[in-house]
Amino acid sequence: MTAPAEDLASLDDGALADRLHAASGRINTELRKVIVGQEAVVEQALIALFAGGNCLLVGVPGLAKTLLISTLSRALDLKFSRIQFTPDLMPSDVTGTDVIQDDPATGQRRLAFMPGPVFANVLLADEVNRTPPKTQSALLEAMQEKHVTVQGRTYQLEPPFFVFATQNPIELEGTYPLPDAQLDRFMLEVFLDYLPEEDEVSVVKATTAAPPEAVRPVVSRDEIIAYQRVVRRVPVADAVTRYAVNLVRTSRPGPAAPEFIRQYVNYGASVRAAQALILGSKARALLQGRSHVGYEDIQALARPVMRHRLILNFQAQSEKITADHLIGKLVAAVPTPRSHL
Repeated sequence: MTAPAEDLASLDDGALADRLHAASGRINTELRKVIVGQEAVVEQALIALFAGGNCLLVGVPGLAKTLLISTLSRALDLKFSRIQFTPDLMPSDVTGTDVIQDDPATGQRRLAFMPGPVFANVLLADEVNRTPPKTQSALLEAMQEKHVTVQGRTYQLEPPFFVFATQNPIELEGTYPLPDAQLDRFMLEVFLDYLPEEDEVSVVKATTAAPPEAVRPVVSRDEIIAYQRVVRRVPVADAVTRYAVNLVRTSRPGPAAPEFIRQYVNYGASVRAAQALILGSKARALLQGRSHVGYEDIQALARPVMRHRLILNFQAQSEKITADHLIGKLVAAVPTPRSHL
Protein backbone atom coordinates (compact mmCIF):
# COMPACT_ATOMS: atom_id res chain seq x y z
CA MET A 1 0.00 0.00 0.00
CA THR A 2 1.44 3.37 -1.03
CA ALA A 3 0.77 6.81 0.41
CA PRO A 4 -0.92 9.58 -1.61
CA ALA A 5 1.39 12.46 -2.57
CA GLU A 6 -0.78 15.06 -0.78
CA ASP A 7 -0.51 13.10 2.48
CA LEU A 8 3.28 13.03 2.25
CA ALA A 9 3.49 16.81 1.84
CA SER A 10 1.61 17.35 5.12
CA LEU A 11 3.81 15.07 7.22
CA ASP A 12 6.59 16.29 9.49
CA ASP A 13 10.03 14.66 9.59
CA GLY A 14 9.13 12.38 12.49
CA ALA A 15 6.08 11.00 10.71
CA LEU A 16 8.04 10.55 7.47
CA ALA A 17 10.78 8.72 9.36
CA ASP A 18 8.15 6.37 10.82
CA ARG A 19 6.71 5.77 7.35
CA LEU A 20 10.17 5.05 5.96
CA HIS A 21 10.73 2.44 8.65
CA ALA A 22 7.36 0.87 7.87
CA ALA A 23 8.03 1.02 4.11
CA SER A 24 11.32 -0.81 4.54
CA GLY A 25 9.42 -3.57 6.34
CA ARG A 26 6.96 -3.87 3.46
CA ILE A 27 9.80 -4.00 0.93
CA ASN A 28 11.53 -6.69 3.00
CA THR A 29 8.33 -8.72 3.08
CA GLU A 30 8.11 -8.64 -0.71
CA LEU A 31 11.80 -9.45 -1.14
CA ARG A 32 11.52 -12.46 1.16
CA LYS A 33 9.02 -14.02 -1.25
CA VAL A 34 12.00 -14.62 -3.53
CA ILE A 35 15.26 -13.89 -1.70
CA VAL A 36 16.50 -16.18 1.11
CA GLY A 37 19.06 -14.95 3.62
CA GLN A 38 21.56 -12.22 2.64
CA GLU A 39 20.24 -9.90 5.39
CA ALA A 40 23.26 -7.59 5.29
CA VAL A 41 23.10 -7.38 1.49
CA VAL A 42 19.39 -6.50 1.54
CA GLU A 43 19.99 -3.85 4.22
CA GLN A 44 22.78 -2.26 2.21
CA ALA A 45 20.65 -2.24 -0.95
CA LEU A 46 17.89 -0.46 0.96
CA ILE A 47 20.41 2.02 2.38
CA ALA A 48 21.50 2.90 -1.16
CA LEU A 49 17.83 3.19 -2.19
CA PHE A 50 16.79 5.58 0.58
CA ALA A 51 20.05 7.53 0.50
CA GLY A 52 19.75 8.01 -3.27
CA GLY A 53 23.11 6.38 -4.03
CA ASN A 54 24.33 3.94 -6.65
CA CYS A 55 25.25 0.40 -5.66
CA LEU A 56 27.71 -2.16 -7.07
CA LEU A 57 26.98 -5.81 -6.23
CA VAL A 58 29.96 -8.15 -6.49
CA GLY A 59 29.78 -11.91 -6.21
CA VAL A 60 30.38 -15.16 -8.03
CA PRO A 61 27.66 -16.42 -10.42
CA GLY A 62 24.53 -17.90 -8.91
CA LEU A 63 24.24 -15.76 -5.77
CA ALA A 64 21.08 -13.92 -6.91
CA LYS A 65 22.65 -10.52 -7.62
CA THR A 66 20.43 -9.85 -10.62
CA LEU A 67 17.43 -11.49 -8.95
CA LEU A 68 17.78 -9.25 -5.88
CA ILE A 69 17.70 -6.03 -7.91
CA SER A 70 14.94 -7.13 -10.26
CA THR A 71 12.83 -8.22 -7.26
CA LEU A 72 13.53 -4.93 -5.48
CA SER A 73 12.40 -3.04 -8.57
CA ARG A 74 9.11 -4.97 -8.60
CA ALA A 75 8.49 -3.96 -4.98
CA LEU A 76 8.83 -0.29 -6.00
CA ASP A 77 6.32 1.51 -8.17
CA LEU A 78 9.15 2.81 -10.38
CA LYS A 79 10.23 2.46 -13.99
CA PHE A 80 12.80 -0.32 -14.23
CA SER A 81 15.30 -0.90 -17.02
CA ARG A 82 17.99 -3.52 -17.48
CA ILE A 83 21.09 -3.42 -19.68
CA GLN A 84 23.08 -6.60 -20.27
CA PHE A 85 26.58 -5.23 -20.76
CA THR A 86 28.56 -6.95 -23.53
CA PRO A 87 31.84 -6.16 -25.34
CA ASP A 88 30.00 -4.81 -28.40
CA LEU A 89 27.67 -2.49 -26.45
CA MET A 90 27.95 1.14 -27.62
CA PRO A 91 27.40 4.33 -25.54
CA SER A 92 24.31 5.14 -27.60
CA ASP A 93 22.85 1.76 -26.56
CA VAL A 94 22.87 3.15 -23.01
CA THR A 95 21.98 6.83 -23.41
CA GLY A 96 19.92 6.79 -26.60
CA THR A 97 20.56 8.53 -29.90
CA ASP A 98 19.11 10.88 -32.53
CA VAL A 99 17.24 9.21 -35.37
CA ILE A 100 15.77 10.66 -38.58
CA GLN A 101 11.98 10.77 -38.61
CA ASP A 102 9.37 12.13 -41.01
CA ASP A 103 7.39 15.09 -39.66
CA PRO A 104 3.75 14.41 -40.65
CA ALA A 105 2.87 18.12 -40.32
CA THR A 106 5.52 19.46 -42.72
CA GLY A 107 6.46 16.35 -44.67
CA GLN A 108 10.10 17.07 -43.89
CA ARG A 109 12.63 14.90 -42.12
CA ARG A 110 14.01 15.88 -38.77
CA LEU A 111 16.21 14.49 -36.03
CA ALA A 112 14.33 13.12 -33.03
CA PHE A 113 15.91 11.87 -29.83
CA MET A 114 15.13 8.27 -28.93
CA PRO A 115 15.82 7.76 -25.20
CA GLY A 116 17.93 4.77 -24.20
CA PRO A 117 17.40 2.42 -21.26
CA VAL A 118 19.19 4.84 -18.92
CA PHE A 119 15.93 6.84 -18.87
CA ALA A 120 14.44 4.89 -15.99
CA ASN A 121 14.21 5.20 -12.22
CA VAL A 122 16.04 1.95 -11.44
CA LEU A 123 18.72 0.89 -13.91
CA LEU A 124 20.24 -2.57 -13.59
CA ALA A 125 23.65 -2.60 -15.27
CA ASP A 126 24.22 -6.33 -15.44
CA GLU A 127 27.87 -7.48 -15.62
CA VAL A 128 28.98 -3.88 -16.03
CA ASN A 129 32.64 -4.88 -16.37
CA ARG A 130 31.98 -6.79 -19.61
CA THR A 131 31.92 -3.65 -21.75
CA PRO A 132 34.86 -1.40 -22.75
CA PRO A 133 35.63 1.82 -20.81
CA LYS A 134 34.11 3.99 -23.55
CA THR A 135 30.68 2.47 -22.92
CA GLN A 136 31.18 2.27 -19.16
CA SER A 137 31.81 6.03 -19.15
CA ALA A 138 28.36 6.59 -20.67
CA LEU A 139 27.01 5.90 -17.19
CA LEU A 140 29.31 8.38 -15.42
CA GLU A 141 27.33 11.51 -16.18
CA ALA A 142 24.04 9.83 -15.35
CA MET A 143 25.33 8.45 -12.04
CA GLN A 144 26.80 11.73 -10.83
CA GLU A 145 24.79 14.50 -12.49
CA LYS A 146 21.45 12.71 -13.06
CA HIS A 147 21.38 13.74 -16.71
CA VAL A 148 22.92 12.64 -20.01
CA THR A 149 24.35 14.61 -22.93
CA VAL A 150 23.79 13.37 -26.48
CA GLN A 151 24.93 15.30 -29.56
CA GLY A 152 25.55 18.40 -27.44
CA ARG A 153 22.08 18.42 -25.86
CA THR A 154 21.45 17.62 -22.20
CA TYR A 155 18.49 15.51 -21.09
CA GLN A 156 17.45 15.34 -17.44
CA LEU A 157 16.68 11.99 -15.83
CA GLU A 158 13.44 11.77 -13.91
CA PRO A 159 14.00 11.42 -10.15
CA PRO A 160 14.56 9.18 -8.37
CA PHE A 161 17.38 7.58 -10.33
CA PHE A 162 19.61 4.71 -9.16
CA VAL A 163 22.17 2.53 -10.85
CA PHE A 164 22.48 -0.97 -9.44
CA ALA A 165 25.37 -2.72 -11.19
CA THR A 166 26.55 -6.31 -10.90
CA GLN A 167 30.06 -7.63 -11.37
CA ASN A 168 31.62 -11.09 -11.39
CA PRO A 169 34.95 -10.98 -9.50
CA ILE A 170 36.43 -14.28 -10.72
CA GLU A 171 35.85 -14.39 -14.47
CA LEU A 172 38.54 -12.24 -16.08
CA GLU A 173 38.29 -13.32 -19.71
CA GLY A 174 36.40 -10.73 -21.74
CA THR A 175 36.15 -8.25 -18.87
CA TYR A 176 37.41 -4.69 -18.43
CA PRO A 177 38.31 -3.27 -15.02
CA LEU A 178 36.02 -0.43 -13.98
CA PRO A 179 37.83 2.94 -13.98
CA ASP A 180 38.54 4.29 -10.50
CA ALA A 181 36.56 7.43 -11.33
CA GLN A 182 33.48 5.31 -12.02
CA LEU A 183 33.98 3.12 -8.96
CA ASP A 184 34.02 6.29 -6.86
CA ARG A 185 30.51 7.09 -8.11
CA PHE A 186 29.14 3.97 -6.46
CA MET A 187 28.05 4.80 -2.95
CA LEU A 188 28.41 1.19 -1.83
CA GLU A 189 30.14 -1.92 -3.08
CA VAL A 190 28.15 -4.82 -1.68
CA PHE A 191 29.82 -8.23 -1.55
CA LEU A 192 27.65 -11.34 -1.80
CA ASP A 193 29.04 -14.56 -0.33
CA TYR A 194 27.73 -18.12 -0.33
CA LEU A 195 24.72 -18.76 1.88
CA PRO A 196 24.85 -20.85 5.07
CA GLU A 197 23.85 -24.48 4.59
CA GLU A 198 20.29 -24.14 5.94
CA ASP A 199 19.61 -21.10 3.75
CA GLU A 200 20.98 -22.91 0.73
CA VAL A 201 18.69 -25.87 1.44
CA SER A 202 15.76 -23.43 1.63
CA VAL A 203 16.71 -21.91 -1.73
CA VAL A 204 16.88 -25.31 -3.42
CA LYS A 205 13.51 -26.35 -1.96
CA ALA A 206 11.82 -23.09 -2.93
CA THR A 207 13.17 -22.93 -6.47
CA THR A 208 12.37 -26.54 -7.31
CA ALA A 209 8.76 -26.43 -6.09
CA ALA A 210 5.85 -24.17 -7.03
CA PRO A 211 6.60 -20.70 -8.48
CA PRO A 212 7.08 -18.03 -5.79
CA GLU A 213 4.28 -15.69 -4.81
CA ALA A 214 4.06 -12.61 -7.02
CA VAL A 215 5.94 -9.53 -5.76
CA ARG A 216 3.71 -6.44 -5.46
CA PRO A 217 4.74 -2.77 -5.61
CA VAL A 218 4.45 -1.41 -2.07
CA VAL A 219 6.30 1.94 -2.24
CA SER A 220 5.57 4.72 -4.73
CA ARG A 221 7.85 7.15 -6.54
CA ASP A 222 6.62 10.09 -4.44
CA GLU A 223 7.30 8.15 -1.26
CA ILE A 224 10.87 7.34 -2.31
CA ILE A 225 11.56 11.01 -3.07
CA ALA A 226 10.07 12.09 0.27
CA TYR A 227 12.08 9.47 2.16
CA GLN A 228 15.30 10.54 0.46
CA ARG A 229 14.67 14.11 1.59
CA VAL A 230 13.99 13.14 5.20
CA VAL A 231 17.16 10.99 5.25
CA ARG A 232 19.22 14.08 4.48
CA ARG A 233 17.58 15.94 7.37
CA VAL A 234 18.58 13.36 10.00
CA PRO A 235 20.80 15.17 12.55
CA VAL A 236 24.40 14.03 12.95
CA ALA A 237 26.59 15.09 15.87
CA ASP A 238 29.80 16.91 14.95
CA ALA A 239 31.81 14.22 16.71
CA VAL A 240 30.28 11.53 14.46
CA THR A 241 30.99 13.54 11.32
CA ARG A 242 34.56 14.15 12.44
CA TYR A 243 34.97 10.43 13.18
CA ALA A 244 33.85 9.54 9.64
CA VAL A 245 36.22 12.10 8.14
CA ASN A 246 39.12 10.87 10.29
CA LEU A 247 38.45 7.29 9.21
CA VAL A 248 38.64 8.32 5.55
CA ARG A 249 41.67 10.57 5.98
CA THR A 250 43.56 7.86 7.85
CA SER A 251 43.13 5.55 4.84
CA ARG A 252 45.44 7.80 2.79
CA PRO A 253 49.18 7.04 2.85
CA GLY A 254 51.23 9.76 4.48
CA PRO A 255 53.59 10.44 7.37
CA ALA A 256 50.75 10.30 9.91
CA ALA A 257 49.08 7.19 8.45
CA PRO A 258 49.33 3.82 10.23
CA GLU A 259 52.19 1.60 9.11
CA PHE A 260 49.88 -0.93 7.44
CA ILE A 261 48.33 1.83 5.29
CA ARG A 262 51.74 3.10 4.15
CA GLN A 263 52.82 -0.49 3.45
CA TYR A 264 49.86 -1.67 1.36
CA VAL A 265 47.89 1.32 0.03
CA ASN A 266 48.77 3.46 -2.99
CA TYR A 267 45.76 5.77 -2.76
CA GLY A 268 43.21 6.09 0.02
CA ALA A 269 39.52 6.93 -0.06
CA SER A 270 38.25 10.21 -1.48
CA VAL A 271 36.01 12.78 0.19
CA ARG A 272 33.06 11.00 -1.46
CA ALA A 273 33.71 8.16 0.99
CA ALA A 274 33.11 10.45 3.97
CA GLN A 275 29.95 11.80 2.33
CA ALA A 276 28.73 8.25 1.67
CA LEU A 277 29.50 7.20 5.25
CA ILE A 278 27.39 10.00 6.70
CA LEU A 279 24.52 9.76 4.21
CA GLY A 280 24.42 5.97 4.38
CA SER A 281 24.53 6.06 8.17
CA LYS A 282 21.54 8.43 8.22
CA ALA A 283 19.57 5.96 6.10
CA ARG A 284 20.71 3.02 8.24
CA ALA A 285 19.58 4.78 11.42
CA LEU A 286 16.07 5.38 10.02
CA LEU A 287 15.85 1.81 8.71
CA GLN A 288 16.49 0.62 12.26
CA GLY A 289 13.93 3.03 13.73
CA ARG A 290 16.43 5.50 15.20
CA SER A 291 16.44 9.28 14.73
CA HIS A 292 20.17 9.81 15.22
CA VAL A 293 23.42 8.47 13.78
CA GLY A 294 25.89 6.67 16.01
CA TYR A 295 29.48 5.52 15.62
CA GLU A 296 28.25 1.97 15.07
CA ASP A 297 26.55 3.11 11.84
CA ILE A 298 29.83 4.50 10.50
CA GLN A 299 31.68 1.31 11.44
CA ALA A 300 29.01 -0.95 9.91
CA LEU A 301 29.26 0.85 6.57
CA ALA A 302 33.05 1.29 6.51
CA ARG A 303 33.66 -1.79 4.33
CA PRO A 304 30.91 -1.33 1.70
CA VAL A 305 31.73 2.38 1.42
CA MET A 306 35.53 2.14 1.29
CA ARG A 307 36.46 -1.28 -0.15
CA HIS A 308 36.22 -0.09 -3.76
CA ARG A 309 37.89 3.23 -3.04
CA LEU A 310 41.19 1.92 -1.66
CA ILE A 311 43.80 1.34 -4.37
CA LEU A 312 46.19 -1.29 -3.07
CA ASN A 313 49.77 -1.69 -4.24
CA PHE A 314 51.54 -4.71 -5.68
CA GLN A 315 52.80 -5.84 -2.28
CA ALA A 316 49.23 -6.12 -1.00
CA GLN A 317 48.23 -8.12 -4.06
CA SER A 318 51.24 -10.44 -3.79
CA GLU A 319 50.55 -11.07 -0.10
CA LYS A 320 46.79 -11.47 -0.77
CA ILE A 321 45.96 -8.56 1.52
CA THR A 322 42.40 -7.42 0.83
CA ALA A 323 40.79 -4.00 1.20
CA ASP A 324 38.32 -5.50 3.71
CA HIS A 325 41.20 -6.69 5.88
CA LEU A 326 42.81 -3.25 5.86
CA ILE A 327 39.51 -1.49 6.59
CA GLY A 328 39.00 -3.75 9.60
CA LYS A 329 42.43 -2.75 10.91
CA LEU A 330 41.65 0.88 10.10
CA VAL A 331 38.43 0.85 12.16
CA ALA A 332 40.38 -0.66 15.05
CA ALA A 333 43.19 1.92 14.69
CA VAL A 334 41.06 5.09 14.59
CA PRO A 335 39.86 5.90 18.12
CA THR A 336 36.13 6.15 18.66
CA PRO A 337 35.36 9.42 20.47
CA ARG A 338 33.87 9.09 23.91
CA SER A 339 30.56 10.89 24.25
CA HIS A 340 26.92 10.40 25.09
CA LEU A 341 26.33 8.60 21.76
